[in-house]
Amino acid sequence: MPRFSANLSMLFTELPFLDRFDSAARAGFEAVEFLFPYDHPAEEVAKAIKDSAVSLVLHNLPAGKWAEGERGIACHPDRVPEFCEGLKRAVDYARVLGMPQVNCLAGILPTGVDSTLARATLVSNLRQAAATLGRKGVRLLMEPINTFDIPGSFVNRTAQALQIMDDVDSDNLYLQYDIYHAQRMEGELSATLQKHLARIAHVQIADNPGRHEPGTGEIHYPHIFKWLDAIGYTGWVGCEYKPRDAQPGGTEAGLGWMHELTAKAQAVAV
Repeated sequence: MPRFSANLSMLFTELPFLDRFDSAARAGFEAVEFLFPYDHPAEEVAKAIKDSAVSLVLHNLPAGKWAEGERGIACHPDRVPEFCEGLKRAVDYARVLGMPQVNCLAGILPTGVDSTLARATLVSNLRQAAATLGRKGVRLLMEPINTFDIPGSFVNRTAQALQIMDDVDSDNLYLQYDIYHAQRMEGELSATLQKHLARIAHVQIADNPGRHEPGTGEIHYPHIFKWLDAIGYTGWVGCEYKPRDAQPGGTEAGLGWMHELTAKAQAVAV
């Protein structure tokens, strides 16, 4: 069965960030991931990881002014110097944290910018990031994001992401396959996972509608979990969902899905 990683940017959020590591460990998670560590000194994050005895799976490159609604700047032609500075910062954090891989969010297509220029900018930034991170032994990922949650998201479908990856032409660039985003944009989850398994370095999960716990919506997660085993996926599965119970303690209250759906998966035929 899949190995689950707690996304600390969405789970245990009633707690200060550095306290969430221990809560994840006590809830049974052996690994964690998160969007960004940059509000905290790398040494403090590293201590939280060590003290809670969890593995760190992934975080993102700096993604612009997140609090103001930006969702990445890698496709912004006028932000290339900022992207490069963010890449340097991510390398510094990856070194201290022992991070194995980082994700690059392409961002929202800027108003008035030609999509061809935005694509060329993205390809160039990804090529540089893949090479820089590769020299440090860190993998680079990119992730399609659905345009319902983030209107204007520049990379929003698997085929589009793979075409961009082909243009980057790096053996250190992989796909981050978020099942929730893929379900909203294209479906075909099982076939896509199998067809592109060799290019997928990380899988994330949430159900639809609502982006809540697996088992609360339309996605047949017992099948998905059994399918990941059947096709030979050995990476972590990131739990990047919003607990349906938004009150303090809601993360723990909603974790019953993990035992229930993995048990059901044992009986699923694929």
